[in-house]
Amino acid sequence: MASHPQHTGPGPRILSGADAEDLALYREKFRRRLPESLDELHGPAQGVVELPLHLAWSGMTSYGLDKPRQRMGLYRTVLHEGLHDDLPRYLNRDLLLELWPVLRTLVGRTVRTVWEDAFPELASRTRAAA
Repeated sequence: MASHPQHTGPGPRILSGADAEDLALYREKFRRRLPESLDELHGPAQGVVELPLHLAWSGMTSYGLDKPRQRMGLYRTVLHEGLHDDLPRYLNRDLLLELWPVLRTLVGRTVRTVWEDAFPELASRTRAAA
């Protein structure tokens, strides 16, 4: 009787040279946008935020910061679509730190990794919330 190895799920994905290069470029795109410090993030902490079309090109453009789902949606959108100058304008340091333990699960792996690598205080917030 032939023995068949038991499949336990997907193993590590091996990237081709082109895929690895694409991933490195994708990460670099987000790294270049980062502020030097989270202290540069002086965006609003309350009220309604109106995003320009280069950020909110496919959905809502107005977000009420007093509404948890809209606040989370705003931060997710800005983290993914925001350019270097947008981040300090629309993100608030204290709100980002407060939202991060949940927000990190809503953003893509690359965005999450780039932000946590650059700002260890985000990763430590996640560990503290666990």
